[in-house]
Order: sequence, then structure tokens, then C-alpha cells
Amino acid sequence: MKSHRIKGLMFLIIASVLWSTGGVLIKYIDWNPMAIAGMRSGISAIVMILYLRHPFKLRKINVLGASFYSANMFLFVIATKMTTSANAILLQYTAPIWVALLSGWLLKEKILKIDWFTIALVMGGMILFFVGDIQIGQMTGNILSIISGISLACVIISLKLSNDGSPVEIPLLGNILTFVLCLPFIFTTIPSFQSIIAILLLGIFQLGISYILFTEGSRYLSAIEIILIAVIEPLLNPVWVFIFTKEAPSKYAIIGGVIVILGVISRNILISRKK
Repeated sequence: MKSHRIKGLMFLIIASVLWSTGGVLIKYIDWNPMAIAGMRSGISAIVMILYLRHPFKLRKINVLGASFYSANMFLFVIATKMTTSANAILLQYTAPIWVALLSGWLLKEKILKIDWFTIALVMGGMILFFVGDIQIGQMTGNILSIISGISLACVIISLKLSNDGSPVEIPLLGNILTFVLCLPFIFTTIPSFQSIIAILLLGIFQLGISYILFTEGSRYLSAIEIILIAVIEPLLNPVWVFIFTKEAPSKYAIIGGVIVILGVISRNILISRKK
């Protein structure tokens, strides 16, 4: 139904906006990056358990999706340490390409010509967005970033395959796994009061509520639509940075961001008119 599709789009847009606050919030935290990742996931898991209100099931697809989710978390953090932030984000968001390839094979979803055109437009806009910051070299970090993009695509595919159950269980299990793996880093030092507030915001809103909205909205959209809307996240990161630090984005970043957003909006308008 059209109303369900609109609901799904709104949920995904709000989720992407919440995700985009991560960069600014993390800047306020003086703590080990692995401890931040673990505690954020632990708080997020509690939020999701309260939302579900029933025991989660260890179905194969949920465990597999949770493994991809956790892998994506770690790969992106490691890649960011080994290459530039711009490279890590840009290469991770090659995910629409992997989603398009995998969804046709595993989900039997038809990928339209307009989908491939939108993917090309999004990738072009993303390159413009990060022009000047992209660096050649640091090959290991770049490869890990691409693998991170593949794992992100696999999370999306897993959510769609879990549509008959409760897709929220996938990020819930993924967050529990991430928390457990990060436990050795959490108790090394005690964060400041400011850091604790920022971590709570990260866990509750930036990861917890956002993924609840994301998974629920994913029920009503195709895999390629889901990942194209999620591209809003990296585009909004510099907006928050500008608001809080007055660090203005370049003209190329503004042009690239506009291209991506217009491409995604136009694609969804055209698809909606056909349905």
C-alpha cells in the first residue's frame, strides 16, 4: 500500500538523520574508540529489548545478519584508522552497488534501469562530496572500507530475508555481539560526565531508536531503496559539524550533496508514480 511505503520512507529518513549525529557526538567523548563502540552498542541493545518486549529468537538469518552488522561496525572503525575518513565513508557507501547485485540474486527483486542510473548519480555525487579529501594509497584501509560496504549490503539483505519475523532482532543481536567483543576495552578507564551523556545519546538515539525505525521502515521498501536513502547519513555529517564547529563544507561538497539528494528524491517520485 502507498501509505505503508510513505511510512517506510519517513522512518528511514529519520533513522538516517539520527545516524548522522554520530560524528559530532563522538567528538565530545574522551574514551577508547573500541570502548565507545561497545558501550554504544550495549545501550542500544537495551533500548531494542525494551521495544521488542518478548524474547528474541536465534534464527539462522538473524545470527547471520547480526554477524554482518557487527563486522560492519568493526571494519569501519579499523578502516578509518588505516585510511582517511573520506576514503572510509566513500568506499563503505559503494554498498548500493552490492545491494543491487545481491538483491537480484537472493531476493529476486527486479533492479530497474533507473536504479542503476541513480546508483551512478549517487556515486558521482559522493566523489564530488569528498573531492580534495580522497587519497590514493593506504591500500589495506581502502580494501577494508570496501569490505565494510559489502557487509553493510549483507545487513540490508538479511533484514529483507527476515521480513516474516522481527527484523529488529538482527541489529539487537549485532549490538549484543559488538558489546561482548568490546568488553575488554570498556573497563580500562572511566569516562568524564560529558562523555557519559554523549554515550547515552549515541546509544539511545543515534543507534537504538534509529535502528528500530530503520528495520521497521525496511519492511515496506525494496533493498535498493533502503540503501539509497541511507546515503543521507554521510551527507548530513558535515552539516552537524558546521552547526557546532562552524567548519563550512567546500563548494564541491555542497554540489555533490545536492546531486545525491535530488537523485534519490527523483528516483522515489518516479517509482511512486508507477505504483
